[in-house]
Amino acid sequence: MLPVLASQLGIDIRKRVRIRGQVQGVGFRPFVYRLATTLELGGWVRNDAAGVEIELQGDPLRVQKFLRRLEREAPALARLDDIDCQPRPCKLYASTFLIQASRSGQVLTTVTPDAAICPDCMAELFDPGNRRYRYPFANCTHCGPRYTITSKLPYDRPNTSMAGFRLCGDCQGEYEAPGNRRFHAQPNACPRCGPRLGYHDARGCELAVRDVVQQAVDRLKAGDILAVKGLGGFHLVCNAHNADAVARLRERKFREEKPFALMVANTRSIARWAHFGVDEQRVLESSERPIVLLRKRSDGVLPGVAPGMASLGVMLPYTPLHYLLFHEAAGRPAGTAWLAKPQSLVLVMTSANPGGQPLVIDNDEAFQRLSGIADGFVVHDREIYLRCDDSVVRWNGRAPAFIRRARGYVPRAIKLPRSDPSVLACGGWYKNTICLTRNDEAFVSQHIGDLDNKATCDHLEEVVSHMMRVLEIEPQLVAHDLHPDFFSTRFAAQFAEQRGIALVGIQHHHAHIAAVMAEHALHGPVLGLALDGVGLGSDGRIWGGELLRVNAGTVERLAGLKPLALPGGDRAAREPWRMAASALHALGRDREIQRRFTSPAASILQRMLVRGLNCPLTSSAGRLFDAAAGLLGVKQFMDFEGQAAMLLEALAERHGPVLPVVDGYVIENGDTLSFLPLLARLAETEDAALGAALFHATLTQGLSDWVSQAAVSHGLKKIVLGGGCLMNRVLSQSLRSQLQVNGLAVYEARQLPPNDGGLSLGQAWVARCQRQN
Repeated sequence: MLPVLASQLGIDIRKRVRIRGQVQGVGFRPFVYRLATTLELGGWVRNDAAGVEIELQGDPLRVQKFLRRLEREAPALARLDDIDCQPRPCKLYASTFLIQASRSGQVLTTVTPDAAICPDCMAELFDPGNRRYRYPFANCTHCGPRYTITSKLPYDRPNTSMAGFRLCGDCQGEYEAPGNRRFHAQPNACPRCGPRLGYHDARGCELAVRDVVQQAVDRLKAGDILAVKGLGGFHLVCNAHNADAVARLRERKFREEKPFALMVANTRSIARWAHFGVDEQRVLESSERPIVLLRKRSDGVLPGVAPGMASLGVMLPYTPLHYLLFHEAAGRPAGTAWLAKPQSLVLVMTSANPGGQPLVIDNDEAFQRLSGIADGFVVHDREIYLRCDDSVVRWNGRAPAFIRRARGYVPRAIKLPRSDPSVLACGGWYKNTICLTRNDEAFVSQHIGDLDNKATCDHLEEVVSHMMRVLEIEPQLVAHDLHPDFFSTRFAAQFAEQRGIALVGIQHHHAHIAAVMAEHALHGPVLGLALDGVGLGSDGRIWGGELLRVNAGTVERLAGLKPLALPGGDRAAREPWRMAASALHALGRDREIQRRFTSPAASILQRMLVRGLNCPLTSSAGRLFDAAAGLLGVKQFMDFEGQAAMLLEALAERHGPVLPVVDGYVIENGDTLSFLPLLARLAETEDAALGAALFHATLTQGLSDWVSQAAVSHGLKKIVLGGGCLMNRVLSQSLRSQLQVNGLAVYEARQLPPNDGGLSLGQAWVARCQRQN
């Protein structure tokens, strides 16, 4: 006898559905409402601190169809990490479906990242007949600010910086209508009831201008530098075609050579300046709207924007205000057709953070800290609760790879393979981030910066406090770098002492490898290749080019690069000529130091190296790049961290592939990898571009052979790559390819940068693994 289905008997069923993930502030409840009413199901949906909860009742086949479509048709910004479905007793008179008020409780959900303006809001923005025509704060449930305006969960208007803006009748009607795309859009507003723009002069005095956007575009065309308030903070903006304005911005910001990012109206406007493919276009146009590093065109010149670099950092507008600047420059055309055409306006759009300090987010703070830099200020009265820089990515041939992870991606959780006690990990010194874990999720903060000034250290404390409050996480364990002088280490110790919780130090390169293991759910054992600038080793020495055996919470150093002296200690990391002198000393060519380098310190440096005074040894791969740059005359003094390596990479890309130097490296004693033969060849190479290409080809070949031999001798097939040197596209792509040809499985950072921006995740992962053991 065939089974009789409940639907054939007219029997309803009832289900309770619990959904965790990125489901608040993305239009998920109205989506559920529309889906349930379309399928003629009864019940309700509501937000709570854990995510979204649904009860629905009706025909079993319709309920099954609802559950299938729930995942398949969810809003674009939604991310469904977990769906739990349980049967419930049926209720009488449950034919209608309602959206209930939010409930509080233990927070188990997340805040949605800020999202770029959506096509629907864009259409309204440029429609002269729409009430939001040219309104700089248009948004809906599919776009707009989220993380940077939220003080706590659940994500409701009273918990955001929109709490002080009372909705007008029209906006209130949209907010309350389940069928409207602005239903419960917390930042919903219009010109009658929402935030407003203002224009201030260089002294911070408000000017009575008729149209702020028009005033801003006029001043940009005249060559002024403006401070413009965005989603996560202020930008300093100037006309990229105006070489004098770009030079003045560099001078005022004390940023001599570090590349500036550009903003253009659309991808068609990029073609004159840079090359990009379909994959890069997709990333540029994504709702996250990161800065994407694109290969420069040889015939495209924007003086002073990215001197000596092979790439341009380019992003598209992501707020209505950004688009209005381009719209104004285009002559205010009606509709959106103009956005399909190349636009002439190109803007330098760089973070407003003078002197390496944190991003400016407050109006009064901007008038004070940007005084002397900005000629004018475009501000608004919607408060930013948390500063958040633009994210930076580059296409690595298979996927976007992070250089900096911030706006658009934070605080998106990284899924961990198991639930463990909550950990606070405090990161390192450079490119600091912090990480908080909750059950099986890791929340890595936005880029905080280098902890070399009080303002950035204060910012770290602000971020820890904000994330703990928003996510309602009370850590049970604190992790930090082994270096005792890092502010992040001292903060971790103080935090742990105040709360009476355990404190654990994690070796720097162990954390680099563990960060990649965490996002790929690898427990080990793996062979880790850590390549970076500097990290304190477990033996008290300065590491940076290591082979590690990593197994969950344990690490064993198997081998390292042949050490070079650091003449002058940390100063050598800023002056590549010193590392070049160190290489000459290691080659027994001390007498060449004074002949090659004109610095008055050359003779002193030579004596220091001969006598071993203030010349600690380092196995750092980053310093190997510096030595090569110094020997080739590419850069003797760096304007910013990593500049020498970036210039070498640009030269290598420009030159093209070459064969490695024959016998350019030696594996000594079966474990130590020496590139002294390569450095000797570079010392005799007059063509810097050829030298850069030889350096990359030989470095890649030597590392590949080194790793492959170690993999065989230690019986390891999984290779994990970590450290800041892996941001070098020439190195990372070639190394991955060669290791895979050798039959090894290669794992790299995907959801975080491979540099110190991912360090906190690795610290948290190791601390959790050690706690379990």
